[in-house]
Amino acid sequence: MQADLNLKLRRGAWYRIARLDPLRAVLEVGGRLLEIPSAFLQVIERPPRRWTVVPRPSDAVRLPDGCDVRYAVCPSCRERQSLAGRPRRMSCRRCGEDFEVAWSEA
Repeated sequence: MQADLNLKLRRGAWYRIARLDPLRAVLEVGGRLLEIPSAFLQVIERPPRRWTVVPRPSDAVRLPDGCDVRYAVCPSCRERQSLAGRPRRMSCRRCGEDFEVAWSEA
């Protein structure tokens, strides 16, 4: 997700694309199909191998403690983790994997 809209999607998450055209995308979300404008998605072919930095949505729920302005999503297990400063690398508290942080994509 690229905008601060509530489309029932998690920022930094991966969803299977059922259909995609220039104006809309149909995603598989929780076993159901959800249609959204394509302009709000970033579509890439492979999962990232770096932490994704995500701006905190205004209506965010169930975020880790300390997530004031942004948080990071682990490329291995998709755990959301708070950011302290601007670390170059982070280790995931959940899976223990260590990856670079994708600040250039933030």
